[in-house]
Order: sequence, then C-alpha cells, then structure tokens
Amino acid sequence: MTLSPQPSASKRMEWLDAMRGLTMVLVVAYHVAQMSFGVNEKTSTSLPFLVLFRMPLFFFVSGFLAYKANFEWTWPNTLRLTWKKLKIQVLPTVVFLLIYIILRQNDFMHAIQYAAKSPTKSGYWFTWVLLHMFIIYYLACLLQRFIQSILKARYNHVAIWVLFVVSLIVYESLYLPGITYHKDLFFRYSSLIKTMNFLPFFLFGNLVHRYWDKAQKIADSPWFFPTLITVAFLSCADFFRWHTCRMEWVNLPRTIAMYSLLTLVVMVFRHYQEWFTHDRPIGRGLQYIGVRTLDIYLLHYILLPKMPQVGEWINANRPNFIMEIVASFSVALIVIAFCLLISQILRISPLFRQYLFGRK
Repeated sequence: MTLSPQPSASKRMEWLDAMRGLTMVLVVAYHVAQMSFGVNEKTSTSLPFLVLFRMPLFFFVSGFLAYKANFEWTWPNTLRLTWKKLKIQVLPTVVFLLIYIILRQNDFMHAIQYAAKSPTKSGYWFTWVLLHMFIIYYLACLLQRFIQSILKARYNHVAIWVLFVVSLIVYESLYLPGITYHKDLFFRYSSLIKTMNFLPFFLFGNLVHRYWDKAQKIADSPWFFPTLITVAFLSCADFFRWHTCRMEWVNLPRTIAMYSLLTLVVMVFRHYQEWFTHDRPIGRGLQYIGVRTLDIYLLHYILLPKMPQVGEWINANRPNFIMEIVASFSVALIVIAFCLLISQILRISPLFRQYLFGRK
C-alpha cells in the first residue's frame, strides 16, 4: 500500500487535529462502556482492544506537537513555557475534580482523600501526568542544547533518543516479576506510575515529528503497511489468546501491539487526510473535538450517565464487538456534544476561557 505524498504543514495539522479528536471520542467511549454501562473489561470484546492504542495515541499526538523546531531552549524561555503549562494543566484539573466530587460523590472528604492517594486521581490524572512529561521533556531539550554546544552540529537529537530508550526500559520494568513500583506510596500519590506507563509514547511521537520526512518515506514504502498489519495481528493474537511469553517477556506482545496499532491509526489518517479537512463534515467535526480535548476531558466525567441495563445486556450477549462499539460510541458522542455546549457557554467569560481552558 502506497501512502500519499508529504502534505504541507497546515494539512498535516488538520488531519492531526482530527486524529486527536477521534482519540478523545475513544477516551469518552471507553469511560461510557466502563462507568456508564458497567461492562467488565476482562470479559469485554472491545475494551481490551481499545485500551491498546487509546491513551498511547493521545500521548503520541501530545509528544508530536511538543516538538518546536525553531524554539530556543534557554532557561528563561523554558521557565516561561513551564509556567504556562502549570497554569493550563493544574488549575483546571483541580477545579473540575472538585466539581466532579461535589456533584457525583456522596462523601466529599473521603473522595478527596481517595483522589489524592490514587494514581488515577478519580479519572483526572491525564493532565497531571502530561505535565510530568512536559517537564521531563523540557529538561531533556535543555540537556540537548548543552550537548550541541559541546559537539557542535552533531547528534542533534541524542538526548531525546537516550530518554526514549530509558523510558522504554522503565516501562518494561513495570511488568517484571518482583517489581513493586505500583505499591510505592510516592509513585501512587504523585501518579508517576502513570507517567512511567505512557512517557515512551509521548517521546515516540516527538521523535516521529523530528524525523518526519524519513518517517513518511518509510510509511510510503510498499512493504511497510502489510508488515505492520501482520505484526499488529500476531502481537494482538498472542496477547489476547496464545500467551506464549512468560516471566520477563510477558509484556512484549502487548507493547508491540500498542506501537503497531498506534502507527496504523496514524498511517490511516495521513493516507486519507483529504477526508479530515475543514471541507469535509467528518473532518470539521473531528477537528472541532480535537481542539477542545481539554474541555471535553475535564467535563465528561461529570456528565457520564448511569445505564447499567445496557451493560447487563452486553455482558449477557457477549461476544458482541460491534454492539459494544456502537452503544459506547453513540452515548459518547452525546456526552461530547453536551461537553462542547457547556464549554462554549463557559467560554463567554474571558476569565473562564483563560484559566479553565487555557485560551486567551
């Protein structure tokens, strides 16, 4: 399969925003199935599959967009950028977490304590973990600038490559026998355990952007797409059914499946990028969701309906991949529509627009 020629920067951003929009739909659909329907992930036919590339794709896009070729990585510039991220990532998360607890939880103090101790922060972990990643990445970029000042023009991306390899090693170590990161109070309270889970995907997206021309040439080669499809199928088959790997290697098929599925989604969106322009309804809709991901993420937990009867039907009639997807996506789109409506109303206030959603 031959993919389309390299698009212009603006067109790349269009399909990238649309892909980010689809990822947000996947996130909400997953929460609808799990929290609204009460579908059991262990017996579901759709949830375990969607999990493999849902959040990895989100962090891939974040890492892709974090690369700024012309940004000068000095300490003053980096501190200003970090302060900007702190305001966007922390204040809105805390505000909407408190609103969620007030509206959806019965015991306020118990819910606050649970959120503080839990690595998932009652669902509001994503922005906090993304802040970890930005800070780690900014420090790596400062280190990269120092390396370049010593080695001149050589090894332009060595610090990011080293960080990526180290992050992969740390990620894989989470699944080694005897490793107990997840039990350590510091890692749980700080959500660093989630950072360790997803930082490699952030850095993978960043490196793909740094080598975008080369990445496109690889994607356009006639052998890459069929090979990727085969690898994705075999790794998913091993992870879900065969379970041939044990001990230290048990997470390898899952990791390969995550990266291959993520790459497949990116390739599909790039290949059909003309579908995802503002001239097409699907492109316009997904892009609108894509540029409002923070709004939707912060609001959707508050709006998730309780529909256990749907989950009971799904659990009683499994395996039913198509009906699970149709039901969860249908409700997710309704929830997203209400999130966008509320967001649009709140954005009337310049104060809310700036401090709740990071837009001036």
